[in-house]
Amino acid sequence: MALLAPPPLASHYRHGLCHQTPFPRKSTPTVTKFSQTHQTIPASSVLQDITSLCKTRNLEKASVLLQTTFKDVTFNPLLIKEATGVLLQACGIHKDIETGRKVHNLVSLSIHFSNDYVLNTRIITMYAMCGSPLDSRLVFDNLKKKNLFLWNSIVSAYTKNELYDEGIEMFVELISGGEFKPDNFTLPCVIKACGGVLDVGFGKVVHGIGLKLGLVSDVFVGNALVSMYGKCGFIEEAVKVFKLMPDRNLVSCNSIILGLAENGLIKESFDVLTEKLLGQGLVPDVATVVSVLPACADCGNVQMGMEIHGLAVKLGLSQDLMVNNSLVDMYLKCGYFSDAQILFDKNHSRNVVSWNTMIGGLSTGGDIYNTFELLRKMQETTVANEVTILNVLPACSENSQLLTLKELHCFTVRYGIQSDVLLANGFVSAYAKCGSLSYAEYLFDRIETKTVSSWNALIGGYAQNDDSRKSLVLYLKMTSSGLKPDWYTIGSLLLACSHLKSLKHGKSIHGFVLRKGLETDSFIGISLLSLYIRCGKLSSAQFLFDKTVDKTSVSWNAIISGYSQNGKPDESLILFRQMLTCRFVPSNITITSVLGACSQLSALRLGKETHCYALKANVTDDIYVSCSIIDMYAKSGCVQQSRKIFDQLKEKDVASWNAMIMGYGVHGNGKEAVELFEKMQAEGWKPDSFTFIGILTACSHSGLVEAGTEYFNQMQKFYGITPKLEHHTCVVDMLGRAGRLDDALRLTDEMPEEPDAGIWSSLLSSCKNHGAFEMGEKVAKKLMELDPSKADNYVLLSNLYAGSHKWSDVKRVRQRMTDIGLQKDAGRSWIEHGGKVYTFLAGDYSYEIREMWKSLEEKISKIGYKPETSCVLHELEEDEKAEKLQGHSEKLAISFGLLISAKGETLRVCKNLRICIDCHNAAKLISKVVERDIVVRDNKRFHHFRDGFCSCRDYW
Repeated sequence: MALLAPPPLASHYRHGLCHQTPFPRKSTPTVTKFSQTHQTIPASSVLQDITSLCKTRNLEKASVLLQTTFKDVTFNPLLIKEATGVLLQACGIHKDIETGRKVHNLVSLSIHFSNDYVLNTRIITMYAMCGSPLDSRLVFDNLKKKNLFLWNSIVSAYTKNELYDEGIEMFVELISGGEFKPDNFTLPCVIKACGGVLDVGFGKVVHGIGLKLGLVSDVFVGNALVSMYGKCGFIEEAVKVFKLMPDRNLVSCNSIILGLAENGLIKESFDVLTEKLLGQGLVPDVATVVSVLPACADCGNVQMGMEIHGLAVKLGLSQDLMVNNSLVDMYLKCGYFSDAQILFDKNHSRNVVSWNTMIGGLSTGGDIYNTFELLRKMQETTVANEVTILNVLPACSENSQLLTLKELHCFTVRYGIQSDVLLANGFVSAYAKCGSLSYAEYLFDRIETKTVSSWNALIGGYAQNDDSRKSLVLYLKMTSSGLKPDWYTIGSLLLACSHLKSLKHGKSIHGFVLRKGLETDSFIGISLLSLYIRCGKLSSAQFLFDKTVDKTSVSWNAIISGYSQNGKPDESLILFRQMLTCRFVPSNITITSVLGACSQLSALRLGKETHCYALKANVTDDIYVSCSIIDMYAKSGCVQQSRKIFDQLKEKDVASWNAMIMGYGVHGNGKEAVELFEKMQAEGWKPDSFTFIGILTACSHSGLVEAGTEYFNQMQKFYGITPKLEHHTCVVDMLGRAGRLDDALRLTDEMPEEPDAGIWSSLLSSCKNHGAFEMGEKVAKKLMELDPSKADNYVLLSNLYAGSHKWSDVKRVRQRMTDIGLQKDAGRSWIEHGGKVYTFLAGDYSYEIREMWKSLEEKISKIGYKPETSCVLHELEEDEKAEKLQGHSEKLAISFGLLISAKGETLRVCKNLRICIDCHNAAKLISKVVERDIVVRDNKRFHHFRDGFCSCRDYW
């Protein structure tokens, strides 16, 4: 009985749909009948002609010839069957589904072939190769009788088209029927399907069936098992299967090499390549090379990648397009852009993958100009696709690239590149990164079917652009639409909570993470760590870090920088040593964080050691590292060394100039800062907001009031920079130091935004220093309104009253502090020696230090030292005040430094508070009597004492 005819030839089927409608029957089918006696036809005729036409891809003509042959009743049916099989195979290879349907029609109407197992197997396979497994399934379902070959062909059809679940279902149906037992063709197909859906559990079941049927020794089954276990991450099982295989071929070795490489075992995969593959006389092919290279790229192992490259050249594989593309990708991901460019330029048979690989590498590397230049060149020979645009988008990630992003968007529309959800999400994310959240939201609203990734793009955009509340609102809308958050959503929400410093919401999300078992995800773990660090909860951050089983360099960087950013540089350095003990290699970020900790401590020796490490690691050209080195030397009292590093930079950017100008600023080297500021502009660099903070700081500490005022006035007029609170704080501080209190107060009144506590605090300190009691009280009132819970503000007010001998008011303020639980920070100084930091609290000193100070006081008293008891802001007798002055922490640190250091060595002392007049006077004279340079860094600036003088010229 004839098989039901296929649908009309003009019909189109979407692959993968479960269409249950049977093929329509023709109303009056024509059945071709063959005579029972056949005239022998030479094999050189029709079969040869059809075979020849298939080889030349003239399938339509071959189809016409076959139809004619079917009508010839004298023709040998065995020859027709063979010719039909040849044509069906060619249709599958060349994906000519229309011609394939015509052949299917001929077979289905034939009384001889409609139920032929071989031809129907070929038809099922043809449809599968043409990407239409639905047609394959319809052919299979309409067959009355089936054999194992047909079952194998339908399982294979689904597997080839990556419909792995359907393939597994057909396999289950096969073995459930019990009529046929799977063979060495069935098992590789279903095992591949298990690998496709990462279902190692069912894969093991199939493995057991293979063992029971004695099929595991078959090389094809073994290869499939090795591949499946490797894809599922069960590399031990993959290696075990590989070792037990009685016979191995090139595919076996390629499978285990790929499995090892994909699971990060690069060295082991290379060992298999050299020992098992080359050692057994097998010759690596394209699949071998492209299996190892991506792994080399992912782990940045360019040395091994180069060895594979050499092997490919030796074997004549380097000109293969897939190999060339993989090599380019490997060199790009390892940062060897020039090598990748050479290979790309030599490739004269580039396809869209070649262009996409090169464009993606340049884009990810931040080379915006060459990314778009290559995109333009690509249009001369190759049509860009969605992947091309997605690869370009990473280059558009800053506000300055918004115009470029819009050009790319227009390019996508102009050239009709299909805007699917993935591409739309990419543009939403890119617009958000470029700061155009309104346009990002506009595109988002136009996405018809929003996925979790769509929401993530917008939620992440708002979180990264400091509009964290909006990201939380969007999250609520997303969940109300029925979508559930993924790890990226959670990461964005944690980032939003970090920016808001919302510990309450952050803890809620942490609870959600624990309930869903997401805490083991490294990305979420780092996000939680960052949340607690940003909220100042270092103990919670440390608990999370200690609980992390698989610590990465990222988690180490987060905790090290967290302590440094929260004013705990000692702990930061301790963690850095632990990181080295655990054999983690510090990255640029680690080095930057450690240098920052050294800067806070003025730990010059540790800073120098870190600088040496950076030199050995060849990372000093990194702009962040170089700026941190400049900053470290400046904040360790070696501003000349900072300038030396700055002058030696191969490439400078605005951040480099800013670091050096700020370095001069904290040392009070106003003249040098102004000269560098002018030189910066002369060399074509445009100052930014941070540049002006540096130059205004320098003018403030060196008394260059007129120059500082002029720069402040020029900010918006000449440079288009709107002064922020930080700039106003610098100018108020500058005017206050110079005693121009009325001008400072006038500036606060004229500010476009409300002055913050920092500005009022600076002005109150100036009022105290210049004895402006009445203004000081008014300023203090403003300060207390803004920040009534900060101890330093009460101390400033108390000092104002003490300076005017209003002791009852002093007691009242101090009692108020006690009542609300505030405590003044104790005076603390520290000094580094031998790589260790020694800390001293006011009044806490040993016998040796006391004796050293007595000796020093005796010597400096002979050249004019007299205790400045006005610095003691307590109602005490003069001798009691003098005794208190002896216990100031900077005096203790200097005395200790003289005890333990070599003669002539510079002493470097840091203090958490402003140095008092008495200690300043004493340090000047000590530097003279001991013939030493003494560098003191207080909470405002540096003081360089030499031969009885200070670099500040008593202006601080």
